[in-house]
Amino acid sequence: MNKRSWMRGALAACTLAAGLVPVAAMAADKPEVIIGYENNGADPYMVSMARHLFEKTMGADVQYKLFSSGPAAMSALASNSLTFMCGLGVPPLVTAIAQGLPMTIVYNQERYTTAAGIVVKPASGISSVAGLKGKKIAIVAGSQSSFELATFLAEAHVAYDSVTQINMAPPQMRTSWVTGAIDAAIVWDPVFSALQAAGGKVLKTDGDLPRTASSYNVCIADSKWAAANPALVRGFVAAMDEGYQITRKDPDKALADMARETGVTVPVARKELAGYELFSGADQVSPKGMGQGAGVTTSATYMTLVNTAKVLQQIGRIQQVPASFADNVAPQYSEHLAH
Repeated sequence: MNKRSWMRGALAACTLAAGLVPVAAMAADKPEVIIGYENNGADPYMVSMARHLFEKTMGADVQYKLFSSGPAAMSALASNSLTFMCGLGVPPLVTAIAQGLPMTIVYNQERYTTAAGIVVKPASGISSVAGLKGKKIAIVAGSQSSFELATFLAEAHVAYDSVTQINMAPPQMRTSWVTGAIDAAIVWDPVFSALQAAGGKVLKTDGDLPRTASSYNVCIADSKWAAANPALVRGFVAAMDEGYQITRKDPDKALADMARETGVTVPVARKELAGYELFSGADQVSPKGMGQGAGVTTSATYMTLVNTAKVLQQIGRIQQVPASFADNVAPQYSEHLAH
């Protein structure tokens, strides 16, 4: 991580009068918006950040806050100190929803394919998922890692609790890998690629997961705040889409932006970006996004919420599967981008 927009000083928790509101107080001439994000490797929203597209499309004073993982961001969301959170995996969101937090997906950024998965040390003797039994694997507990590990172990008919799980943030995994404290890790870029570069062998990638129970990065907001501030949300998704469009039309310049913002080389950024299936603004209302009308409940995003909740209940992360996710998927803010 480097400089500039990533850490712009202390961010104060704040509310608006209209219910639970993850947004700062209105400035004299424009709203103040706080966007949380994770370092998931090169991503089109970094283009939106680098080119100040959020400020442009929302007409807002925008600040950014970096989080090490999705679970780490949830307390900030619960305390109403963020307007939006991006780069978030589905499991932390489902856990928050199950606990009664009114959070909704306003933009599905991408689906992981080769940018995340299970990587093992060659000296560990692990050659398959079944070989993880009795081994030490690093995960970010409660993140996408928990869902992926449970899913892959179930496919291999390995008991979830037969693997020794060590909870740690992705940066810690690199140190633990070198010291031999772990045999394997389930993680995402940039650490996923870094462990491969250190000799790690990939057992599974997230591309092996079905689309309706997959690994997505999403942007979320408080659903009550979003409903009260639709113009700001539409401006937010427009900036997300613009970053995507620039990435598609001028990939070299977009990758230069991503590399500069993340402090990596352009070749590394290119490899990281290639590990995603990216979604445009128009994709948000398609079946592979959040759908539209009656199609919302059969969309890949909605079904992933349902299927993730089932897995999280099975492994004891949540008590019960929410009856409906109708209030937690919001394609309506992207409808103006579908034409």
